[in-house]
Amino acid sequence: MLEEYWLGVTRWHHSRVSNGLLEGLNSLIQTAKRRARGYRAAGNYKAMIYLVAAKLNPGPQISYSTP
Repeated sequence: MLEEYWLGVTRWHHSRVSNGLLEGLNSLIQTAKRRARGYRAAGNYKAMIYLVAAKLNPGPQISYSTP
């Protein structure tokens, strides 16, 4: 089994960097993908990725409904 993953093991010993950061970022992008479902423009998907990945606070929500 170790032979199958030997290249990855040696790379980790050389760089001491795991793929945990990339997996976390991928998880955030997948969350943005689920949130952006239904938007028609790719720009909206990109904006949602930046919003989720940067954990930005978009500000107060404005409600346009009448009381």
